[in-house]
Amino acid sequence: MRRGEVLGLSWDAVDFEAGTLRVDEQLQRAGRELLHREAKTEESDDELPLPALCLAALKIRRDQQRKARTDAGELWQDRAGPVFTTRYGTPIEPGNLSRMFPARSRRAGVRVIRRHDTRHTCSSLLVALDVHPKAAQKILLHSQISMTPEVCAHVTDEQTREALRRQGELFG
Repeated sequence: MRRGEVLGLSWDAVDFEAGTLRVDEQLQRAGRELLHREAKTEESDDELPLPALCLAALKIRRDQQRKARTDAGELWQDRAGPVFTTRYGTPIEPGNLSRMFPARSRRAGVRVIRRHDTRHTCSSLLVALDVHPKAAQKILLHSQISMTPEVCAHVTDEQTREALRRQGELFG
């Protein structure tokens, strides 16, 4: 998901029983205001099935947020049920998410990359898994299929060699 889509995600958009997530809003900084806006494109405004790993992470986040709400008491300021908030229930500044991402990556023991590069990583993994481009387009919420391979997917040398090997076998 894009940064604004993550920060604009509300609990109403998560269906734990169906195992889906609806991406229909984003949070953006506009001058001095944080604004909730419609998702970037109509294709972004869609339901996605969630892998078990994501559902488990969202359940953990829900428990963390319930504890934060209890700990904050009267200071809690949750207005619209956002999934990701500060410890007082206020929206997370988009710039702060980008700034704290490297520290969280180090703490998790993973290579530090820019927050937006997680979308490129996802796209490249989908290519490596031979996911159909239309499915990848839906997962990445791209409005045009050309966005997926042209902008986000990175193919390794090994994948290139394997593709050419298979083509060579096809033609004998």
